[in-house]
Amino acid sequence: MADEVLVEVEGQRLRLTNLDKVLYPDDEFTKADVIDYYRRVAPMLAPHLKDRPVTFRRFPDGVAKPGFFEKNASRHAPAWIRTVTIETPGSSTGAESLDFALLPDLPSLVWAANLAGLELHVPQWTVGPRGGKQPPDRLVFDLDPGAPASIVECCEVACRLRELLTADGLDPVAKTSGSKGMQLYAAVTTRSPDRTSEYAKELAERLESEMPRLVVSRMAKNLRPGKVFIDWSQNSPNKTTIAPYSLRARPLPTVSTPVSWAEVAGCRAVADLTFTADDVLDRLDGPGDLFAPLLAKGPRLPAKR
Repeated sequence: MADEVLVEVEGQRLRLTNLDKVLYPDDEFTKADVIDYYRRVAPMLAPHLKDRPVTFRRFPDGVAKPGFFEKNASRHAPAWIRTVTIETPGSSTGAESLDFALLPDLPSLVWAANLAGLELHVPQWTVGPRGGKQPPDRLVFDLDPGAPASIVECCEVACRLRELLTADGLDPVAKTSGSKGMQLYAAVTTRSPDRTSEYAKELAERLESEMPRLVVSRMAKNLRPGKVFIDWSQNSPNKTTIAPYSLRARPLPTVSTPVSWAEVAGCRAVADLTFTADDVLDRLDGPGDLFAPLLAKGPRLPAKR
C-alpha cells in the first residue's frame, strides 16, 4: 500500500498516511482498518459528537507504545475543521485556553482517524454557534469495577440505577466502556453547570447505602476491591468521557458500545458485553442507534431532595 493516498471525502481533500501501519498488534488491525471503522460507524457516531469539543487520545505508534492526550487541535487541523477556543484553567500545559476540534461529520472523523486519534473523549455539554459553553445536556454515571468485580457486577448495579432514574422521569441508556466497565447516560435539561454532578452524587450515595456489599460512591481506592465504583464526578464540566462508538486503546480494537437493557440484564460473563470494531460494524444493521434517546431534549432534573 502506498505511504500516502490523497482522497476526497464529501468534498474535502485529505492526505492519508501510513495506512498499512499496524496500530493493534494483537489483532493486526492497521490504520487503514481504523479509518474504515470510523468511516462506516460515522452515521451513528457523528450526531453524538456534534457541537462537543473533542479530546483525542492518540497512538501514532500503535497501542503497544505509549499514547498521549491531545486537546489543542489547531496545530494539525485543516482550515475546514471547526475549532472552538475553550478556557482551560489549571491545564497541565499551563495554557489558559486551547483550541478543541469539533467532529460532526465524516470528513472530520476520517481526519481524526488519520492522526491515529483512536479514542474520542467528549464533555456532557455542547458549544453554541459562537463557541460559548452551554449548560449540561447529558447526565453520566461511570461504573468502574474493582477486581475481582467485573462488568457483570456493573450490570447488576446498572439495572437498579435504571429503576431510580426512570422513577425520576429520565430515560437512561447504557454502553460498555470498551475497557472494564460501563456507563449510563440520560438526556437532561438544567440551567446549572453543577446540578448534574449533585444529582448523580445523590443517587450514587443512595445506591451505596442500599447495596453496600457491591457499591461504593467514594473515590478512595482502598474501598473499591470487589465493588463497583459509581463515578458521579464525570459530570464535572471540566471532565470528559469516552464517546459512544469510539475505539479504545486496548490490546484488541474494542469499542465503547451502546447496549440494550436486555443485554445488560442478561450479562453473565465479561465476554457477553465485549465488542470489537468488527462486532460493532455487524451490529449496525440491527436495532439502530441505541443512544438515539440522547439526541432529543431531556426532561428537567428533579429538584434537590
